[in-house]
Amino acid sequence: MNAADSPLAARPAVQLVSGNHACALGAVAAGCRFFAGYPITPSSEIAERLSRALPEVDGVFVQMEDELASMAAVIGASMGGVKAMTATSGPGFSLKQENLGYAAGAEIPCVIVNVMRGGPSTGMPTRPSQADIMQSRWGSHGDYPIIVLTPASVREIYTETIRAFALAEKFRTPVILLYDQAIAQLTETVQLGDGMPCAERLWASGAREAYRPYAAAPGAVPAMARPGDGYRSHTTGLNHAEDGFPTQHPETVERNLGRLLTKLDSHLEEIASWECIDCEDADVLIVAIGISARASRRALEQCRSRGLRVGLFRPLTLWPFPENALQAAAAHARSVLVPELNTGQLRLEVERLLGRDRVAGLHRIDGEPIAPEQIAARAESLAKGTP
Repeated sequence: MNAADSPLAARPAVQLVSGNHACALGAVAAGCRFFAGYPITPSSEIAERLSRALPEVDGVFVQMEDELASMAAVIGASMGGVKAMTATSGPGFSLKQENLGYAAGAEIPCVIVNVMRGGPSTGMPTRPSQADIMQSRWGSHGDYPIIVLTPASVREIYTETIRAFALAEKFRTPVILLYDQAIAQLTETVQLGDGMPCAERLWASGAREAYRPYAAAPGAVPAMARPGDGYRSHTTGLNHAEDGFPTQHPETVERNLGRLLTKLDSHLEEIASWECIDCEDADVLIVAIGISARASRRALEQCRSRGLRVGLFRPLTLWPFPENALQAAAAHARSVLVPELNTGQLRLEVERLLGRDRVAGLHRIDGEPIAPEQIAARAESLAKGTP
């Protein structure tokens, strides 16, 4: 390979890259040094890029035999002290759910990229969808915390990939990067920069005999045992006590699950991220993510040019959902419009927070994005009081 062809060669300040390429660059910049995955459209470019980039920084790329093994390998690498990631699309994301739940329950930091495509089943591999919104939150069984980020541009994929690693490491949790095929394979001229500060996980220190791998700590995030440091650690998917060993003692289970399920709550100001555009005086508020948010922004401009007060609320952090921010943005809106490439998953969350009476959906499931003109026309009808 020529030096000029290297994915880590000196890059121009402004460059032309795709969303998936930006994801790979962001992962390396964040310190990711292990990737395990299985090829699947439309996420395969992430693996292809990392197969070249990781060996150049003494990292490891492994193409596994399937998605289940990929997620297991990522968990193992992270437990070994390495920042680790996998990438997939809807069918593969479904297969990762059991091990994703294990990572959440055992509090193992890792990053999972899901590039959404048409479904169900194998669906439409080369068409965009936004139908994994609820699966990204509730895909595995039981109750567990999770962070899901939803970038809507090539540059945001880069910065949100870096942020995903920072959040995973700091809060000992899986973080899902969720974006649709249109954003993944979109190519834009962007300035990516040399990276952003990335938090490191809290490693165990102090007396070895006193260490308990799941003991409550400041911020409710326990310190992990770094391999080779001599701290004894037991990891299991069963409900466990502070020492990591399985238990069914009701008070112990309640105490430890309670900490697990609420550990993100006191850090929402560090996790939540969103964008508000022209929300202050909006009669109609649009709520959207991904390619639908990009179309909504153009629709907003069209509506404003016609004198219609339309605003846009775009969550970058999808889960935990920025509830207070949405309620504030919608405080003066008579109607709320949710355009999305599914049958109403994001709309259900918006209805939960704002009530069904003033929330309307605009849905498309045929593999084509919603056009700005469609969103503008629906927003205009809502602004004029037309159902």
